[in-house]
Amino acid sequence: MRKLLVLALVGLVAQLIDGSLGMAYGLTSSTLLLVAGVAPAAASASVHLAEIGTTLAAGFAHWRFGNVDWRVVTRIALPGAIGAFAGATLLSSISTKAAAPWMAGILFTLGAYLLVRFARPLRTDRVGSRLRGRFLGPLGLVAGFVDATGGGGWGPVATPALLVSGRMEPRKVIGSVDTAEFVVAGAASVGFLIGLGSEGFLLPTVAALLIGGLIAAPLAAWLVRIVPAQLLGAAVGGVIVLTNARTLIRSAELDGPVRPVTYALLAAGWLAALVLAVRALRRTRRARAEAAEAAGAPPAVAVPAVAVPAVAVPAAAVPAVAVPAAAVPAVAVPAVAVPAASAPAEVPVVASAAAVAADLAATGTPTTR
Repeated sequence: MRKLLVLALVGLVAQLIDGSLGMAYGLTSSTLLLVAGVAPAAASASVHLAEIGTTLAAGFAHWRFGNVDWRVVTRIALPGAIGAFAGATLLSSISTKAAAPWMAGILFTLGAYLLVRFARPLRTDRVGSRLRGRFLGPLGLVAGFVDATGGGGWGPVATPALLVSGRMEPRKVIGSVDTAEFVVAGAASVGFLIGLGSEGFLLPTVAALLIGGLIAAPLAAWLVRIVPAQLLGAAVGGVIVLTNARTLIRSAELDGPVRPVTYALLAAGWLAALVLAVRALRRTRRARAEAAEAAGAPPAVAVPAVAVPAVAVPAAAVPAVAVPAAAVPAVAVPAVAVPAASAPAEVPVVASAAAVAADLAATGTPTTR
């Protein structure tokens, strides 16, 4: 019972990592199962059977949060299923002794790739441009094959490749890869069922991993929006490298001071990758802040300019003050309206009155004109 609780906790942690990073459920679970002494084929088969349920829940949660690009899902899921079926069939035919270092080598390589990849800034300068099918198809085929033969690898191969392209938002890369993995996990399980039979699946282990993954799936779909993938990728990569190095060192029969020196070098590399990841994350955030500030600067400057019309409202009273000035032409109207002939017309009348008065004074008789 205690072992099943530990496996459930492993499934929960693995799904939290996978759902927020787009990888590492199979890597984390398979690595811990190998450390516990489970045969490679049985470990991979059990993990993939559990992933049918966890990826279905994760895909639904990512879809609800708007993290899925269905065009990408449809173009990588089918090739991934073909590759996973072929890989499961191959791993089922290899002996446990030969498969253990092979599987550990794949996991170690993928972990080292995560360290290198997430120690550098993630490219997002071409977000919005479409990914071609001739790129997505082979990617899904290779990722599916590596996933089945290594007990994990769908996310570590597909997610960084899509992130490196810079054509998709990180959250949509993670959501699309997780959603497509449902088909891949189903095809791998069918391949293991044909190659190993039903006894190849450790059903209690599958149930424990599934329960933990189902609990974590909705939370992981939300965490992808806030957890920095840069740091999480470097941290998970270091754990995978160190745990699988143990199997490789044992297979190579390295003894004496070589073993601690090897672990020390790997730990130093992990620490260096974490430091570089922190620096890359800071540079990325600084660049985004500067870009946002530059993009928002013109509107901020234009806001006071919009207020200028409000200040200019009193200036609108100037036409009102000018209204009396408009009355000046009105005063001039009578001057224009006075006929030129009307003034002389008054003059004869006045002159005639004067003459009558003069005649009246001289003769006593008004003169009739």
